[in-house]
Amino acid sequence: MRINAYITRQLVVAFIIVVLSLSCVVWLSQSLRFIDMIVNRGLPLATFLYLTILLLPTWLSIVMPIAVFASVLFIYNRMINDREIIILISSGVSPLRLARPAISVSAFVMVLCYLMTVYLIPLSYRTFKELQFQIRHNYTDVLLREGVFNSIGKDITVFVRKRDQKGQLIGIIVNDDRDPNEKITLMAQSGALIVGDSGPRVFMKKGNRQSRNNKTGQVGLLYFDRYTVDLGGVKSIAQRSSRDQNELFLSELLNPDKQKISSKKLSRYIAEGHYRLTAPILALSLPLIGLAILLRGEYSRRGQTWRLIGAVSVAALIECLGLGSKFFATKELILIPIMYIVVIGPILLALLLLILRQVRVPKMDNSKLQ
Repeated sequence: MRINAYITRQLVVAFIIVVLSLSCVVWLSQSLRFIDMIVNRGLPLATFLYLTILLLPTWLSIVMPIAVFASVLFIYNRMINDREIIILISSGVSPLRLARPAISVSAFVMVLCYLMTVYLIPLSYRTFKELQFQIRHNYTDVLLREGVFNSIGKDITVFVRKRDQKGQLIGIIVNDDRDPNEKITLMAQSGALIVGDSGPRVFMKKGNRQSRNNKTGQVGLLYFDRYTVDLGGVKSIAQRSSRDQNELFLSELLNPDKQKISSKKLSRYIAEGHYRLTAPILALSLPLIGLAILLRGEYSRRGQTWRLIGAVSVAALIECLGLGSKFFATKELILIPIMYIVVIGPILLALLLLILRQVRVPKMDNSKLQ
């Protein structure tokens, strides 16, 4: 039917515009997290963009249900104001039939949200956390931080006054306490960082080596033109000890290893798994409940302002109930069915209202036309 294609086309265009707009806002706000990596660690632009792309599925899973809801309200409200809906209803088209394009688009968005939450989010977020960890614990980045005493492990501290454009280190101080019998402090005018197979090393030029025997208190001083400090012994420090729940796939959340995690984490993982199953349904329930409010009752020439406010308020209430049910489900797993009721209930209610309610077009007074 041409009218279905007409409404669907407008919904898709509006949805894309809203998604792009909201994604840009979220991207700008979340990108502030990487300012430290860009300024202090010299993060390349390509790596910065790659990090933000890895977070894209997480943003889209939140943005898309809101975007399809806003698109449906905007398009159908505009069609009401342009009298298009009134003409269609006068020709015998039911509210449920009018809602078919919105249902189709919303169902497609819901499938995309399931793709995000079930597969893409844990995959991309795990890659993001691994890359972020490597950047934060990369010895090259740590040693190149200017004007900061960088603790590499428990026993080595490195200070670099500044770094020139060629990557040369100026004003280096290294404090080495790895030997329990001797404390060593090295200072050099310049140097560089060398990363080899055995681990990172600091190459120093024109400096001195001060040592103090912890047992006898004897102090030694050595001036050198070239000296190398091997940091390979701290290579095994930078290892991730655990994974975030956003990195876990659905099967890992719903069937966690009870022997490896605490009972508190167990309930949180299970609740998170069910939330990933219920959250995408909002992409269908929110637009449907909005349409049920917008298309019900009598058409008014004064506009649909109060109906729009009511639809937005109900949608916000459903979102809050969804988050609240997840919070309480983490405390008591017996409350998990409420998470499904909160998102499926509005769909059934909206369909019932669209089937039973008919939009009443105000009759024209024939006496006024004569």
